[in-house]
Parts: sequence; C-alpha cells; structure tokens
Amino acid sequence: MDIQTITTFFMWCTVINGGILILWAGFSMLAPDMVYRTQNFWFPIPRETFNVLMYSFIGIFKILFLLFNAVPYISLLIIG
Repeated sequence: MDIQTITTFFMWCTVINGGILILWAGFSMLAPDMVYRTQNFWFPIPRETFNVLMYSFIGIFKILFLLFNAVPYISLLIIG
C-alpha cells in the first residue's frame, strides 16, 4: 500500500465516523425523549442513568474518533 491509499482510507474513516458522531450527538440533543423511549423499550433503566451513559458513550466515542481517525489522517496529510 502506498501513502495515498492509506490517506484516502483514513479520510473516509474520519468522514464516516464524524458523521456518526454528529448524528448521535444531534439525536441526543434534539430528541432526547425519543432516544430514551426507544432504548428504554429494550433496556429499562432510569432516565438519570441513561443520561449519564449517553454522555459517557458520546465522550468515549469522540476521544476514540480523534485518536484513531482524525489524528492519523492529519498526520498523513502533513507527511504526504
């Protein structure tokens, strides 16, 4: 594999995972009741616990997104 292929791979990983992060955060901010009702159907937990879990999972996903997608892509752009 050459550096251009790897750069393109990380670009698309960043775009796709960034879109997932934006959708997830958007749904959690704009329609929290709908998300809670949908998830509460499968996993009945209190609302306060659900809020903490959603906030934690979004934060972890954001850190992993930056660490494993955005940083390698930016690094490849710099050295490429």
